[in-house]
Amino acid sequence: MTGDTMSQTTTLETLQTQAVAPRQRDKAPVAMSFFNMDGFELMQRIAKAFSQADLVPKQYQDNLPNCMIALDMAQRMGANPLMVMQNLYIVHGTPGWSSKFLIATVNTCGRFSSMRYEWKGEPGSSDYGCRAWAIEKSTGERLDGIWVTWKMVNDEGWAAKNGSKWKTMPDQMFIYRAAAFWQRAYAPDLGMGLQTAEELQDVIDAKRDADGSFTVDLDVLRRQQEVTDKAPGAGQQALEHEPGEVIDTVSGEITKSAQRQPADQQPDTGTDELNLE
Repeated sequence: MTGDTMSQTTTLETLQTQAVAPRQRDKAPVAMSFFNMDGFELMQRIAKAFSQADLVPKQYQDNLPNCMIALDMAQRMGANPLMVMQNLYIVHGTPGWSSKFLIATVNTCGRFSSMRYEWKGEPGSSDYGCRAWAIEKSTGERLDGIWVTWKMVNDEGWAAKNGSKWKTMPDQMFIYRAAAFWQRAYAPDLGMGLQTAEELQDVIDAKRDADGSFTVDLDVLRRQQEVTDKAPGAGQQALEHEPGEVIDTVSGEITKSAQRQPADQQPDTGTDELNLE
């Protein structure tokens, strides 16, 4: 090979390298984002793929905005997007996590040991209850949550609601509530400030008046009840497997939803008052 040929070959290879280099720089990794064009387009494409999947809950199927919000939350939490979609519930128009998802998030975040539970009192007594605890890995300190007892449950009225899981599976509900309190005290960033679906089902919003008393807007409660009546039963995810079948967010049980009696056939109670006792 002559010197001129070698020079031509070297020059050609150099030109090819120079031409490819800018394209390689242009292909830098793009992160999903609402606030730059490339990241927004990437998020839209990923969200569209999720929205066409049968595995996502119904509130995400063919719903690009919901999928994009779930993707953003998953990115911030460092969680799997499908896991976020399957564990984020809407209760009375407010989003909330399933308790088991928050427990799993704490256990896998790497900052704490796996969550454990301590019990006290005799079953059925007012002081019977549970608290969550874990070890902070960076300091070795044991972090104790607050006690959740039957006295707290009854004082807050959590067990008084129709269909309350506190009546049928109290120990599981003690664990879920204790874990939620622990997570908000020591790792609020993991839940992004949201309550659990179980808490949202137990809580009735009340407003404090100037005299210190609390009142409840009956019109708001009626509208919430209408939404609940149209959807699957309280505490159940609106994801149907077969006609009339729904998933319970607490136990995971698949149950048949009850057929509601037509309004014109329901007895008139003759009262328009709401008993909050």
